[in-house]
Amino acid sequence: MPVSLRIVRSTKRAGLVALAFTALAKAALAADKPPLAPDPPAPLTTTSRVSATIEFGLPAIAKAIEQDIPQRLATIDERVNCVHRRVLMFRVNANCDLYGFVNRTSGVSLHGRGDRVYGAVSIYGAAEGQGANRFTARIRGETEARATIEAEARPSLRKDWSLDLNFSDSFHWSEAPYLHVLGREIALAPYVEPRIRGQLARVRSRALAAAKKLNLRDKASAAWARAFEPVKLADEPPVWLQITPQGAAFAGVRANDKVLSGTLELSGSAVTSIGQQGASVTPTPLAALGTDVTAPGTFDIILPVRIGYDAIKDKISQAIAALPAQDTTLREVQVYPSSGKLVIGLRITRASDSDPNAGQWTYLAAALKVDDGNKSIGLGDLDVATPDGGETNPALQSIIAQLKQAVNIDYGVSYQNLLMAANQRLTRPLKDGFRMEGKLSSVQFEKAQLLTDGMTLALRASGDLKILYGM
Repeated sequence: MPVSLRIVRSTKRAGLVALAFTALAKAALAADKPPLAPDPPAPLTTTSRVSATIEFGLPAIAKAIEQDIPQRLATIDERVNCVHRRVLMFRVNANCDLYGFVNRTSGVSLHGRGDRVYGAVSIYGAAEGQGANRFTARIRGETEARATIEAEARPSLRKDWSLDLNFSDSFHWSEAPYLHVLGREIALAPYVEPRIRGQLARVRSRALAAAKKLNLRDKASAAWARAFEPVKLADEPPVWLQITPQGAAFAGVRANDKVLSGTLELSGSAVTSIGQQGASVTPTPLAALGTDVTAPGTFDIILPVRIGYDAIKDKISQAIAALPAQDTTLREVQVYPSSGKLVIGLRITRASDSDPNAGQWTYLAAALKVDDGNKSIGLGDLDVATPDGGETNPALQSIIAQLKQAVNIDYGVSYQNLLMAANQRLTRPLKDGFRMEGKLSSVQFEKAQLLTDGMTLALRASGDLKILYGM
């Protein structure tokens, strides 16, 4: 066989061997690359208690009560035995005619203290007496007195959502009314007080009627149904909040000078979703009212902060570029999720190599390190993910050390913007005089989701969400 033919065959054999080695190397690299395995998308759900402070204006209730109380509370027109004494040798028994009135001199005032409501009305009475026949016609006397009618109620909300006012009332004279006739005192209270007590019964009846007109059950049903409607917390990306009430309780009746209030608590779940609005939830009938309010005033939801993998790639490239000059250079970076870890692929080649496709891939696996206080994330537990991936390479070790130290992404601005948008959207009108006011304040990191298109940091936000009526 000629020598030239042997050389050609040897060259072809060497080319085939080199091609086989290249194919094997590529197959090995493909096998060593950690697979793309993102976390499955899951709804961000938290159990929440929506505290609803229901407030009633006491001046409005007082005005409603006052409308049915007349100015003239009592009229006195009585004949009484006013003289019964011995004059000289004669025993004188004489009757007197009493005339007078009791008027209301002020409006109804209501004020609260603790868990009670107190009402008061001022009254004034005047009376005179005169002998009832011509022999006693010169016998005359007159008097006047002032009194304050006082009422005390301990409001409560019944299980049927009706407002109950448990009344007790009384009145006291600043000076009891007596008619002085010929040295004798004739008490007028027995003739006046029955009429006043009749008016007190009217006050109680009017107050209960005013409470009934509030029709709290229908108003609460409207607010309950509206609470099922989704709330759009943010626009970019769209973030939706779906509250699903499951139970209701009322407690903590309290009052001050102008307001009677209580705490209504709606317990249930709050689901936050990103992107498309979730499926609508059909409102359930208004739940029976309980009385156990364990922690009024609290409200928890999950706020999602999105961080794209491109932001992490940029940070990695900047961190490696800041290293001292070496004989290697970074050509390309990949970042993707794999089984709960963040995979970082680095294509590194010699600095002198001008081929844009040159370089060998090395894959690192990192756990997220979340600094909740500073609202930032970094890379922790950063290790080589491929076997024989260059753990002993000094250049690679310096890169790993640099990435651990220098890759830091601040999400504080993103979370603040989301928090402000959520607070604005949580304040909105409801129905039938109800409105909702929300204010989220404290935020804590709860978990991270490594999804296909980026990571989601789930932050638990806590604050106050009130449902107000009549305020």
